[in-house]
Amino acid sequence: MRKVISASRRTDLVAFFPEWLSSAVKEEKAKVHGPAGYSYTVDLNPEDVHTFVLWSKNFSNLIENKSELRSHLEKYGQLYLHFTITGLGGSYIERNVPPPAETMGQLDSLIKLAGIPERISVRFDPVLYWKEDGKQRTNIYFFENLAPELSRRGIKDIRFSFAQWYGKAVKRSKKYGFSYLDPSPEEKKEAALFLAQIGRHWNLNLFSCTQNFLSQVPGIQPSACIDGSKLQELHPSQEPASTKKDRSQRPGCGCTESVDIGSYTQVCAHGCLYCYANPKI
Repeated sequence: MRKVISASRRTDLVAFFPEWLSSAVKEEKAKVHGPAGYSYTVDLNPEDVHTFVLWSKNFSNLIENKSELRSHLEKYGQLYLHFTITGLGGSYIERNVPPPAETMGQLDSLIKLAGIPERISVRFDPVLYWKEDGKQRTNIYFFENLAPELSRRGIKDIRFSFAQWYGKAVKRSKKYGFSYLDPSPEEKKEAALFLAQIGRHWNLNLFSCTQNFLSQVPGIQPSACIDGSKLQELHPSQEPASTKKDRSQRPGCGCTESVDIGSYTQVCAHGCLYCYANPKI
Protein backbone atom coordinates (compact mmCIF):
# COMPACT_ATOMS: atom_id res chain seq x y z
CA MET A 1 0.00 0.00 0.00
CA ARG A 2 1.33 3.43 -0.92
CA LYS A 3 2.20 5.77 1.94
CA VAL A 4 0.92 9.24 2.74
CA ILE A 5 3.64 11.88 3.11
CA SER A 6 3.12 14.75 5.55
CA ALA A 7 5.11 17.97 4.96
CA SER A 8 4.88 18.94 7.72
CA ARG A 9 3.28 19.09 11.15
CA ARG A 10 6.65 19.94 12.69
CA THR A 11 7.51 23.10 10.77
CA ASP A 12 6.31 25.16 7.82
CA LEU A 13 8.39 23.63 5.02
CA VAL A 14 6.52 25.45 2.25
CA ALA A 15 6.95 28.91 3.75
CA PHE A 16 10.54 28.67 5.04
CA PHE A 17 12.25 25.64 3.50
CA PRO A 18 11.00 25.49 -0.11
CA GLU A 19 14.51 24.86 -1.46
CA TRP A 20 15.01 21.87 0.85
CA LEU A 21 11.55 20.48 0.10
CA SER A 22 11.93 20.95 -3.63
CA SER A 23 15.32 19.23 -3.58
CA ALA A 24 13.94 16.29 -1.56
CA VAL A 25 11.04 15.89 -3.98
CA LYS A 26 13.33 16.17 -7.00
CA GLU A 27 15.74 13.54 -5.60
CA GLU A 28 12.79 11.45 -4.33
CA LYS A 29 14.23 11.07 -0.85
CA ALA A 30 14.19 13.16 2.32
CA LYS A 31 16.66 13.02 5.20
CA VAL A 32 14.77 13.66 8.41
CA HIS A 33 16.41 14.59 11.71
CA GLY A 34 14.64 13.01 14.66
CA PRO A 35 14.18 14.60 18.10
CA ALA A 36 16.87 12.45 19.78
CA GLY A 37 19.62 13.41 17.35
CA TYR A 38 19.26 10.46 15.00
CA SER A 39 18.32 10.78 11.34
CA TYR A 40 16.63 8.59 8.77
CA THR A 41 15.77 8.72 5.08
CA VAL A 42 12.23 8.63 3.67
CA ASP A 43 11.67 7.28 0.17
CA LEU A 44 9.63 9.74 -1.94
CA ASN A 45 9.41 7.69 -5.12
CA PRO A 46 6.04 8.63 -6.68
CA GLU A 47 5.25 4.94 -7.22
CA ASP A 48 5.32 4.51 -3.42
CA VAL A 49 3.45 7.71 -2.46
CA HIS A 50 -0.33 7.85 -2.28
CA THR A 51 -0.77 11.54 -1.36
CA PHE A 52 1.53 14.42 -0.55
CA VAL A 53 -0.04 16.43 2.29
CA LEU A 54 1.27 19.99 2.64
CA TRP A 55 0.70 22.14 5.74
CA SER A 56 1.34 25.90 5.70
CA LYS A 57 0.29 29.36 6.82
CA ASN A 58 1.64 30.84 3.58
CA PHE A 59 1.56 28.92 0.30
CA SER A 60 3.05 31.73 -1.80
CA ASN A 61 6.26 29.78 -2.50
CA LEU A 62 4.22 26.89 -3.88
CA ILE A 63 2.00 29.16 -5.97
CA GLU A 64 4.99 31.08 -7.35
CA ASN A 65 6.91 27.83 -8.00
CA LYS A 66 9.91 28.93 -5.95
CA SER A 67 12.85 26.55 -6.49
CA GLU A 68 10.53 24.70 -8.89
CA LEU A 69 8.63 23.30 -5.90
CA ARG A 70 5.27 23.17 -7.66
CA SER A 71 6.80 21.64 -10.79
CA HIS A 72 8.54 18.87 -8.86
CA LEU A 73 5.36 18.03 -6.90
CA GLU A 74 3.36 17.51 -10.09
CA LYS A 75 4.64 13.95 -10.43
CA TYR A 76 2.58 12.81 -7.43
CA GLY A 77 -0.91 11.43 -7.87
CA GLN A 78 -2.54 13.74 -5.34
CA LEU A 79 -1.80 16.83 -3.30
CA TYR A 80 -3.85 17.65 -0.20
CA LEU A 81 -3.40 21.04 1.45
CA HIS A 82 -3.90 22.11 5.06
CA PHE A 83 -4.04 25.91 5.01
CA THR A 84 -3.98 27.66 8.41
CA ILE A 85 -5.81 31.00 8.53
CA THR A 86 -6.48 32.37 12.01
CA GLY A 87 -7.10 36.05 11.32
CA LEU A 88 -4.06 36.94 13.45
CA GLY A 89 -1.49 37.18 10.66
CA GLY A 90 0.62 40.32 10.82
CA SER A 91 -0.22 40.97 14.47
CA TYR A 92 2.32 40.69 17.28
CA ILE A 93 0.84 37.25 18.01
CA GLU A 94 1.73 35.92 14.52
CA ARG A 95 4.27 38.56 13.56
CA ASN A 96 5.65 36.97 10.37
CA VAL A 97 2.45 35.44 9.02
CA PRO A 98 0.90 37.42 6.13
CA PRO A 99 -2.25 39.42 6.93
CA PRO A 100 -5.57 37.59 6.45
CA ALA A 101 -6.47 39.38 3.19
CA GLU A 102 -3.18 38.24 1.68
CA THR A 103 -3.54 34.61 2.74
CA MET A 104 -7.17 34.41 1.63
CA GLY A 105 -6.01 35.81 -1.69
CA GLN A 106 -4.10 32.55 -2.22
CA LEU A 107 -7.21 30.36 -2.12
CA ASP A 108 -8.16 30.50 -5.80
CA SER A 109 -4.64 29.58 -6.91
CA LEU A 110 -4.55 26.69 -4.44
CA ILE A 111 -7.83 25.26 -5.69
CA LYS A 112 -6.47 25.32 -9.23
CA LEU A 113 -3.28 23.64 -8.05
CA ALA A 114 -5.06 20.95 -6.01
CA GLY A 115 -7.55 20.29 -8.79
CA ILE A 116 -10.70 20.41 -6.66
CA PRO A 117 -11.60 22.42 -3.51
CA GLU A 118 -12.23 19.19 -1.59
CA ARG A 119 -8.46 18.66 -1.48
CA ILE A 120 -8.08 21.77 0.69
CA SER A 121 -8.83 21.93 4.40
CA VAL A 122 -8.64 25.29 6.16
CA ARG A 123 -7.38 25.25 9.73
CA PHE A 124 -8.94 28.00 11.86
CA ASP A 125 -6.46 26.95 14.48
CA PRO A 126 -5.95 27.93 17.18
CA VAL A 127 -8.88 29.84 18.55
CA LEU A 128 -7.16 32.15 20.96
CA TYR A 129 -8.16 34.30 23.94
CA TRP A 130 -6.01 36.89 25.68
CA LYS A 131 -6.21 40.01 27.80
CA GLU A 132 -5.11 43.34 26.37
CA ASP A 133 -5.70 46.87 27.65
CA GLY A 134 -7.87 45.44 30.40
CA LYS A 135 -10.21 43.70 27.93
CA GLN A 136 -10.64 40.12 26.75
CA ARG A 137 -9.64 39.66 23.12
CA THR A 138 -10.18 36.75 20.77
CA ASN A 139 -9.87 35.84 17.10
CA ILE A 140 -13.04 33.72 17.09
CA TYR A 141 -15.17 36.41 15.44
CA PHE A 142 -12.89 36.41 12.39
CA PHE A 143 -14.61 33.17 11.42
CA GLU A 144 -17.66 35.22 10.43
CA ASN A 145 -15.52 36.79 7.69
CA LEU A 146 -13.68 33.62 6.72
CA ALA A 147 -16.65 31.25 6.40
CA PRO A 148 -18.39 32.90 3.40
CA GLU A 149 -15.08 33.20 1.52
CA LEU A 150 -14.54 29.47 1.87
CA SER A 151 -18.11 28.48 1.16
CA ARG A 152 -18.38 30.34 -2.13
CA ARG A 153 -15.19 28.63 -3.32
CA GLY A 154 -16.44 25.15 -2.43
CA ILE A 155 -13.99 24.60 0.44
CA LYS A 156 -16.08 22.75 3.01
CA ASP A 157 -13.77 21.22 5.63
CA ILE A 158 -12.66 23.40 8.55
CA ARG A 159 -10.42 22.18 11.36
CA PHE A 160 -10.11 24.09 14.61
CA SER A 161 -8.95 23.78 18.18
CA PHE A 162 -8.47 26.03 21.16
CA ALA A 163 -4.89 26.97 22.00
CA GLN A 164 -3.16 24.40 24.21
CA TRP A 165 -0.67 26.09 26.51
CA TYR A 166 2.32 23.79 26.74
CA GLY A 167 5.17 24.75 29.08
CA LYS A 168 7.38 26.32 26.42
CA ALA A 169 4.49 28.47 25.15
CA VAL A 170 3.69 29.61 28.70
CA LYS A 171 7.32 30.68 29.22
CA ARG A 172 7.36 32.49 25.89
CA SER A 173 4.15 34.35 26.72
CA LYS A 174 5.60 35.53 30.02
CA LYS A 175 8.77 36.66 28.25
CA TYR A 176 6.81 38.79 25.79
CA GLY A 177 4.17 39.98 28.23
CA PHE A 178 1.35 38.15 26.48
CA SER A 179 -1.56 37.62 28.88
CA TYR A 180 -3.20 34.55 27.41
CA LEU A 181 -6.49 33.22 28.73
CA ASP A 182 -7.51 29.57 28.81
CA PRO A 183 -11.32 29.23 28.97
CA SER A 184 -12.98 26.36 30.80
CA PRO A 185 -14.21 23.32 28.85
CA GLU A 186 -17.78 24.58 29.11
CA GLU A 187 -16.78 27.99 27.74
CA LYS A 188 -14.99 26.28 24.88
CA LYS A 189 -18.10 24.25 24.08
CA GLU A 190 -20.14 27.43 24.02
CA ALA A 191 -17.61 29.01 21.65
CA ALA A 192 -17.63 25.88 19.50
CA LEU A 193 -21.40 26.16 19.23
CA PHE A 194 -20.92 29.69 17.88
CA LEU A 195 -18.57 28.32 15.21
CA ALA A 196 -20.95 25.46 14.43
CA GLN A 197 -23.84 27.85 13.86
CA ILE A 198 -21.79 29.87 11.39
CA GLY A 199 -20.62 26.67 9.72
CA ARG A 200 -24.17 25.43 9.36
CA HIS A 201 -25.24 28.71 7.77
CA TRP A 202 -22.48 28.45 5.15
CA ASN A 203 -22.74 24.67 4.67
CA LEU A 204 -19.30 23.95 6.12
CA ASN A 205 -18.05 20.82 7.91
CA LEU A 206 -16.41 21.63 11.26
CA PHE A 207 -13.91 19.24 12.86
CA SER A 208 -12.25 19.65 16.26
CA CYS A 209 -8.56 18.73 16.22
CA THR A 210 -7.42 16.57 19.22
CA GLN A 211 -10.10 18.07 21.47
CA ASN A 212 -12.75 15.41 21.11
CA PHE A 213 -14.90 16.72 23.98
CA LEU A 214 -16.00 19.41 21.50
CA SER A 215 -17.73 16.74 19.40
CA GLN A 216 -20.45 16.84 22.07
CA VAL A 217 -21.46 20.12 20.45
CA PRO A 218 -24.02 19.65 17.65
CA GLY A 219 -22.37 20.27 14.30
CA ILE A 220 -18.81 19.47 15.46
CA GLN A 221 -17.07 16.22 14.51
CA PRO A 222 -13.74 14.85 15.78
CA SER A 223 -11.01 15.41 13.22
CA ALA A 224 -8.76 13.08 11.30
CA CYS A 225 -6.63 15.75 9.65
CA ILE A 226 -4.97 13.01 7.63
CA ASP A 227 -7.80 10.62 6.81
CA GLY A 228 -6.90 7.60 4.69
CA SER A 229 -10.51 6.94 3.72
CA LYS A 230 -11.00 10.54 2.59
CA LEU A 231 -7.72 10.57 0.66
CA GLN A 232 -8.72 7.37 -1.09
CA GLU A 233 -12.10 8.86 -2.00
CA LEU A 234 -10.45 11.99 -3.43
CA HIS A 235 -7.64 10.20 -5.25
CA PRO A 236 -7.98 10.37 -9.06
CA SER A 237 -7.97 6.55 -9.26
CA GLN A 238 -9.37 5.87 -5.75
CA GLU A 239 -6.05 4.32 -4.79
CA PRO A 240 -6.33 2.59 -1.36
CA ALA A 241 -4.63 4.31 1.56
CA SER A 242 -3.98 3.10 5.10
CA THR A 243 -6.87 3.60 7.51
CA LYS A 244 -4.87 2.48 10.55
CA LYS A 245 -4.58 4.98 13.40
CA ASP A 246 -1.30 6.91 13.44
CA ARG A 247 0.16 5.91 16.80
CA SER A 248 2.92 8.52 16.61
CA GLN A 249 0.45 11.38 17.15
CA ARG A 250 -0.96 12.94 20.31
CA PRO A 251 -3.71 11.27 22.34
CA GLY A 252 -7.06 12.25 20.90
CA CYS A 253 -5.66 12.59 17.37
CA GLY A 254 -7.79 10.74 14.85
CA CYS A 255 -5.26 10.78 12.01
CA THR A 256 -4.42 7.70 10.01
CA GLU A 257 -0.88 6.62 9.17
CA SER A 258 1.49 8.99 7.41
CA VAL A 259 5.21 9.69 7.27
CA ASP A 260 6.26 13.21 8.25
CA ILE A 261 9.38 14.53 6.56
CA GLY A 262 9.81 17.74 8.58
CA SER A 263 12.21 18.22 11.49
CA TYR A 264 11.98 20.44 14.56
CA THR A 265 15.58 21.44 13.72
CA GLN A 266 14.08 23.30 10.74
CA VAL A 267 13.02 26.26 12.83
CA CYS A 268 9.82 28.01 11.76
CA ALA A 269 10.09 31.80 11.48
CA HIS A 270 6.40 32.71 11.66
CA GLY A 271 6.97 33.79 15.27
CA CYS A 272 3.62 32.64 16.69
CA LEU A 273 3.56 33.22 20.45
CA TYR A 274 1.39 30.16 21.14
CA CYS A 275 3.53 27.70 19.13
CA TYR A 276 4.19 24.28 20.70
CA ALA A 277 7.31 23.68 18.56
CA ASN A 278 10.53 25.72 18.30
CA PRO A 279 9.64 29.03 16.65
CA LYS A 280 12.24 31.61 15.76
CA ILE A 281 11.22 34.58 17.91
